[in-house]
Amino acid sequence: MAPSLSKPVLPVFRDRTVKGIITQLTSMYLDNRTRISRAVYITLFVALVNRVRHAIAEQKAASVRDAVKRAERQGTTSSTSDDASGGKKKKVELNRDFFRSLLRLLKIVVPGWRSKETRLLISHSFFLVLRTLISLKVAAMDGAIVKALVKGNGREFITRIVYWMLIAVPATFTNSMLSYHQAELSLKYRTRLTQYIHDKYLSQLTFYGISALDDRIKNPDQLIAVDVAKFSNSLAELYSNLAKPILDMTIYTFSLSKSVGGEGVVFMSLLVQLSANVMRALTPPFGKYVAEEARLEGEFRFQHSRLIDHSEEVALYAGHEAEKDTLDKGYFTLIKHVNYILRRRFYHSFMEDFVIKYFWGALGLMLCSVPVFVKLPGQLQMNMGDRTETFVTNRRMLLSASDAFGRIMFSYREIMELAGYTSRVSSLLEVMDDIQNGHFEKKLVSSSGTEDNEAVLKGRGKVVESRDIEFIDVPIISPNGDVLVKALSFKLRAGDHLLVVGPNGCGKSSLFRILGGLWPVYGGTVHKPPFTDIFYIPQRPYLSRGSLRQQIIYPDGLRTMRAKGVSDADLLAILKVLNLEHLLQLYPEGWDAEAEWRDVLSGGLQQRVAMARLFYHKPRYAILDECTSSVTLETEKVMYDNAKALGITLMTVSHRRSLWKYHTHILQFDGQGKYVFTKLDAEKRLELEDEKEDLDVLLRQVPELERRIAELTAE
Repeated sequence: MAPSLSKPVLPVFRDRTVKGIITQLTSMYLDNRTRISRAVYITLFVALVNRVRHAIAEQKAASVRDAVKRAERQGTTSSTSDDASGGKKKKVELNRDFFRSLLRLLKIVVPGWRSKETRLLISHSFFLVLRTLISLKVAAMDGAIVKALVKGNGREFITRIVYWMLIAVPATFTNSMLSYHQAELSLKYRTRLTQYIHDKYLSQLTFYGISALDDRIKNPDQLIAVDVAKFSNSLAELYSNLAKPILDMTIYTFSLSKSVGGEGVVFMSLLVQLSANVMRALTPPFGKYVAEEARLEGEFRFQHSRLIDHSEEVALYAGHEAEKDTLDKGYFTLIKHVNYILRRRFYHSFMEDFVIKYFWGALGLMLCSVPVFVKLPGQLQMNMGDRTETFVTNRRMLLSASDAFGRIMFSYREIMELAGYTSRVSSLLEVMDDIQNGHFEKKLVSSSGTEDNEAVLKGRGKVVESRDIEFIDVPIISPNGDVLVKALSFKLRAGDHLLVVGPNGCGKSSLFRILGGLWPVYGGTVHKPPFTDIFYIPQRPYLSRGSLRQQIIYPDGLRTMRAKGVSDADLLAILKVLNLEHLLQLYPEGWDAEAEWRDVLSGGLQQRVAMARLFYHKPRYAILDECTSSVTLETEKVMYDNAKALGITLMTVSHRRSLWKYHTHILQFDGQGKYVFTKLDAEKRLELEDEKEDLDVLLRQVPELERRIAELTAE
């Protein structure tokens, strides 16, 4: 039996010319087109599944790494870290941290399925789909118009033009609605995010912690007022600029595949994907650049704000030239960075335009020519008009698909910019969460070295709510990390008026910040009344924007005042006690008069207004920090006598001897880590102080007397 001959695996070309080989390969491809299409689609599906599997594995590995980092973070203290603000800057990139931060922000700006934002997104998506469908119809109508023109059929040409003009009405309306929805979404996002940040920023004294206890956020005003708006606008734009191109590319590609074959679309897509990967590898980190630009903008703005806040001091020191150098340095640093971004964008835009407009355009023309030069299975015989219509329609869809893919490529830069804004806004939220949980990161410059104080700074004490004030072994820490007093202990009952004295930097202000809940308790136990029972009056009181009435009742509002049963007549009685009733006569609006009170009122009047605020609130305890330094002794007596008559327990920081008689106890710091807490006998202490001053005068005269004696002895 003769051996059976197997079919050759490789094709045998009868005509070995180039044209013949191409013709035979085309014929073989058309004969096996179904098998080839299935193989291509199966390969793409397997590649997609494999890519998803790798993505899931990467997510699991990232979760493990994050868990390890969190465990390491919990095991170390960051209060004494020198790298809290001066270490490496957070890298902005499209990683798991970005998507996690973006998801958190999305839950804030779109709180639920029944929210207004969700309804806007659904409406926006509807118009996006409608716009794509209208574009498909317009592409088909373009081909029909050109077909009528080639055939020379004037009546059909005019009819197609009329239909084309009619469809322009819903098309333009749809475009306008898309712009409206994008602007409205940006506004809604900003409103939600700003309200959320305000709620956290102005609760639990977070605003104070960000500026005084933590230095990770240098300019929260820039983040809240500018970066939140930029994030909201970028997010709203990205949805429109990303969702519509993806939808367009999907629908146009599907329509093209029915006309020119799915294999051609897949082959072109592979080439496009290859070139896109090259472009992505060469794309600069614009997200990092945007975040850095926003930081430099914030620092430049902060420098101007700082100059405004300290304009008087700068003027007295004639420091305008030094401040000008600082501002110029900040501005030119910003401009240098912006120019660097512009140069990188120039080269990147050159590359993008060449690849997207011309290289992909050439591939598209080759794809559109397939129905003209290759007769596909099931394709009917076409005349010149049909071929022209098919080519114009396919080219229109291809240009739209190419434009959509180009917008997707351009959106990568927009995504990186969004990543920059997301990083800055999410960092603000993370810092606020840390502060509310009692975690602070501050670069310390302790004069004695923070290593010696590490054990104290790592600890946390207890705060117990009670009627009286008691400190039990509480360390007093300075803002730069120095331990001023290792263990402070004293007890103060209602009616025990305390005078706190000592040199500058000994811990007086730190004590009251702990008592007021501004600073954490690093050790020991603090028994103190609730925050509402303690009122603080600084040397330079804070006067808010608003009416004269609001200056007296701050932080209460008019409704709260009415709810307390306090009338304007009661406020007038308080002003009369402090001899401030003339303020009502200065303005015709009376209590409703508004002015920049910090500039209108002198230092003494401001201190009297602050004392009127104390008389209105009538707390159980009041902290008075040099609050009578600009008033006369007679006014000071009225202030203290009335405060004590209202049942307010006073805790005063002052060097004025005239205040000693209003207190029953004294807490004296020596500036060397020691203190004395005892009852205060004002008359006896005044006598001792007078005697001490007399002895100091005599002691200063001793060297002169000794010199004179030596001169007399020599003679």
